[in-house]
Amino acid sequence: MLNILAAATTGAADAPPAWMGWLPIVGMIAIFWFLIIRPQMRQQKAHQAKVAGLQRGDEVVTAGGIVGKVTKVDDTYAELEIAKGVKVRAVKSTIGDVIKPGAAGAAAND
Repeated sequence: MLNILAAATTGAADAPPAWMGWLPIVGMIAIFWFLIIRPQMRQQKAHQAKVAGLQRGDEVVTAGGIVGKVTKVDDTYAELEIAKGVKVRAVKSTIGDVIKPGAAGAAAND
């Protein structure tokens, strides 16, 4: 009987601390933070900086794929000229990218 009690007390002493059970969960959260959440936050900040820095004359691509030249910038909207004499208003947050002046190059079928 004494041997059974001694074996039971040594088994309890060998158990890991309670915080060790949380260690894998904390590790997974850290991995998600550094691989998914943090880069996405950087992309958001870069996009917001691009949109905030819009100026008249910039060529942009909207989220819908419309390419146009900015003719007027407002707090919320940007007016884009998509063809000669054709202007549309777009919400600034839907502007996907600012095209660099030489990036468009010549059309493939010219």
